[in-house]
Amino acid sequence: MGLISYITSFLPSVPWPQWGNVDSLLQGLVGACAVSVLYNFMKLHLYIMCLSDSDRHKYAEQLRSQFRPRDILHLGLLALIYSALGPRVGALVVLEFSLRAVSMILSLSKGCRSSQLFLLCQFSLGCGVSCSLDYLHEGAPHRTWNLILAVGLSGIIVSQTRRMCRHVGIMYELHSKERYCGVCLSLLVSWRDIPAGLGRALRIAFLVSDLAAVAVINRDFLNTAEAVRFWTPLTICYTLLVIYMQEEQHQNPTEQMAYQTVFVRMGGLLILMMTVGRWSDILHIFISLAGELYCLFHSGVMLEICREQDYAMRDSTPRRSPVTANPRLHPEDRALRSQEHAE
Repeated sequence: MGLISYITSFLPSVPWPQWGNVDSLLQGLVGACAVSVLYNFMKLHLYIMCLSDSDRHKYAEQLRSQFRPRDILHLGLLALIYSALGPRVGALVVLEFSLRAVSMILSLSKGCRSSQLFLLCQFSLGCGVSCSLDYLHEGAPHRTWNLILAVGLSGIIVSQTRRMCRHVGIMYELHSKERYCGVCLSLLVSWRDIPAGLGRALRIAFLVSDLAAVAVINRDFLNTAEAVRFWTPLTICYTLLVIYMQEEQHQNPTEQMAYQTVFVRMGGLLILMMTVGRWSDILHIFISLAGELYCLFHSGVMLEICREQDYAMRDSTPRRSPVTANPRLHPEDRALRSQEHAE
């Protein structure tokens, strides 16, 4: 650790203290591992779903071509982004996504589920894990060693999920037909349960992250007046963003609109930080923007599959007929209203 501190002492001074910090790099690695695990499980689920549907075999071929060692580059880039991103802006990103996710879930029809949320939350999940580790290890006597242990455990989980993805991409079609591979047989039976398990894990992760995010933001304030001056415009900004997201959900979201939404969200946070934030927060917002765009670009094919799946579920959701909505109507009145509705 002394050699790393000696080398980083020659780096030029920059506006954020996290640069050159070993602990921030380790936290970024754990956050990147969490994103990689989520990405690998969603890839498994969507790949098997496309194989079981003859109309989506083209997507299965595209996903099979992505089972390559480029995931290591993906993990490294995310780790660098999270290590350079300050915990303050990371906390803001986590809170913004949590409100957006709750709004999207509440606005969905009963029986519908948004598969896109599992991919849209990738960057926010990494921010939440990094922010939670920063808060939980604050002032810990053996903080660096604890983070090294967390990185080791996260690396084992990532390597196992990547190994499973590689095995499924090559051998799943053969093994599911021959029925002699335990891994492929388990996925053949339980691949539909993967989103439910991921949903439970994400709810716990974001619950802890939201509590840590509030604590990380409040620790910079000396008194209540400063906190009120920060939280008041933040609440207004997030309310406007949630309203904008609800309007976007009623339309037909495309890939271009997904990128446009990222720019609108980060633009709102940028204006907020220019008003009540610091100059380092502005730089961190640009880093966050790059991370969001990179996660969307990396999972482009999977997002397209999830959009089609969400549209199919919404179209298949039964709606109540306006004729049978009132059971107290007389049969003759129902027939008359049915004729008027048909006309």
